[in-house]
Amino acid sequence: MAVQRNTSGARTARGAGTGDNGPSGGPARNDRSGKPRKRRISKKQQAIYRRRRIVAGTVLLLIIALIVFCVYSLGRGIGAVNTMIHHDEVYAISRDATPAPKKVSNVKDCSASDVTLQLSAASQSVPVGGSLDFTATIVHEGSGNCLVDGADSGRVLTITSGQETIYKSDVCPADSRLLLMSKGDKDVQKVTWNTDANATLTECTDESDWAKVNAGTYVAQLSLKDHPKVKSDPVTFTVG
Repeated sequence: MAVQRNTSGARTARGAGTGDNGPSGGPARNDRSGKPRKRRISKKQQAIYRRRRIVAGTVLLLIIALIVFCVYSLGRGIGAVNTMIHHDEVYAISRDATPAPKKVSNVKDCSASDVTLQLSAASQSVPVGGSLDFTATIVHEGSGNCLVDGADSGRVLTITSGQETIYKSDVCPADSRLLLMSKGDKDVQKVTWNTDANATLTECTDESDWAKVNAGTYVAQLSLKDHPKVKSDPVTFTVG
C-alpha cells in the first residue's frame, strides 16, 4: 500500500513539472483541441509594428515624390535644350519687320503738301569709329490734320558716299511712332549715327557686327518711307 502512494505521488509531481509547454517542452497546446495556442502581441509590440508601417509608408511617399521630381526636371531640361537648339529661329522671328500700324481714324497720311523735313548735324566732321548726332525735324505746313510716322524706320536717315548708299535707319524694324500733325506743329528728334555701314544687309543684325566706314566725305538726308518724295536738304560732312 505504501508503494502505490509513492508511485502516484511521483506521477503527480512529474505532471506538475511539465507546465504549459507539455511533456516534451514544446509549444503550449489547447487542452481540449490539442492545437497550438495563438501568441498574444503586447501593446508595446503593436506600437513598434505601427511605427514600422508608418516609416515604411513615409519612405514610399518620398520615393514617389523623388520619381515625380526627376520626371519633372527631365522634362524641363529637355525643354531648355530644345529652346537653345531653336534659339536662332526664335530670335529671327522676334526681329521680323514690325507690321504697319492699322488706321483707327479717317485722318489722312501726311504728304509733301502737308509736311517738310529738316536735318542738321552737330558737327561737320567725325573721327573714324566715332559717332555723329543729327537733329531730325518734321514740320507741318499744310492746312489739315494728317498722320506721320516719326520713328527712325518711318522718318528715314540715309547716308551716302558718292552714288553709294552707306547707311539707312530703317534696316532694322522699330515700333511705329504715329504723330497727329496740325498746322504749325513740329516734331524734333535726335538721331545718332555710329559711323557704321548697313545698307548692304538683307536683314537686321546686331549693330556691333556692322563694319565701320572709311575716312571720306559723306552726305546725310531725311525722307519719309511712305512718301519718298518728302525729303530734307542734304547735309555734307567728313569722316576722318
